[in-house]
Amino acid sequence: MPDIAAQSAEVTLQGSVLVLLQFDVCEAIRLDQLRELILARTVTPLPQKRPAPGSVRYQRPPVVEPLETLVLESGERLQGEIKYYDYGVLSVVFELPFIGGWDKLTGLASRWVWDVDFAEQATEIVRGRLQHAGPALIKPYKKWLSEDYLIFHIREIDGSPSVTDIIQQHGPRIAQVVRGDTGKLAESECNEVLQSRISYYANDLTVIGWNAAFLYDSTSGAQTAIQLLEYANSQLLDFRHYDDLLTAELERVYLLLDEGTGLLARWRLARSATRLHTVLLDVAELTERADNAIKFLSDMFAARLYKLAAAKVGVPDYKDLVTQKIRTAEELYRFMVDQFNQSRAFFLEVTVVVILVIELIYLFRGKAI
Repeated sequence: MPDIAAQSAEVTLQGSVLVLLQFDVCEAIRLDQLRELILARTVTPLPQKRPAPGSVRYQRPPVVEPLETLVLESGERLQGEIKYYDYGVLSVVFELPFIGGWDKLTGLASRWVWDVDFAEQATEIVRGRLQHAGPALIKPYKKWLSEDYLIFHIREIDGSPSVTDIIQQHGPRIAQVVRGDTGKLAESECNEVLQSRISYYANDLTVIGWNAAFLYDSTSGAQTAIQLLEYANSQLLDFRHYDDLLTAELERVYLLLDEGTGLLARWRLARSATRLHTVLLDVAELTERADNAIKFLSDMFAARLYKLAAAKVGVPDYKDLVTQKIRTAEELYRFMVDQFNQSRAFFLEVTVVVILVIELIYLFRGKAI
């Protein structure tokens, strides 16, 4: 009986490889105005994983625009599109058809994960597109945060194996693809990768890593997973932005507090407190908009899939960081307001005393005359 490596080498896979590159470019995008500017089509509601009632829907579907073919130095030609989300994130998606064995797939995964700088090429494309879409952007950022992610979508495997057979026969290969590593991984590492898997039917499989995912499903069946992975990465990007924004604001407040607690310093706290409160309101509004971008309507499988994807790419971790900094900022805001109120009360008391002293002086001067 041939070993697993020999079996893997003999198997032919068919599918495609997708590169997701996302940029946080502004606070929000007016999609209606953008649609008029670029004459783009709109993404339809996400397909259901099964015929049961329920679906996954965008609250405001992104505007989609096709891109020119991207040709790599290797000669590989990737078809692409760009998606504009109302919460200020742009998603560039490139796709390369794939056919070959496991060796070819693991080699491609390793090369694309470590050697190809897709972000640099996508950045130039985005800058060019935003020259025409600029009027639809609300408060554009000078500095962009970005995220990249690879999805290896296999539609067909020789023999149409079940999920159980795939894990038993090709589990180590799947782990290599998700990790972007051509070396033989330790059993513990393979198990770590394969723990983050989810299936609905006996013949579909999704394995999710922090920077790549492996999908074994039909074209229509994989669309939900692909779009939820895209959404999870866009949320990560947004929370990274909020984390940076709050970190900078808190550092500014700490520096102000270190300057002293004198009367004038306390009066300056009023303006700083107002600015801090404005930042908190902006973060709350933007967070709510990003969180509510997708709705799960009775589709529990899609909800579980999203939860797994978000956990693997790090959305809960950054969300916790943002939540903690919001609490810290709220405490600082209350402290600054209290300090200002104390200073104002003291100033009013001093003013009353001065007025009384002046009146007494005039009173006694009048009597003396």
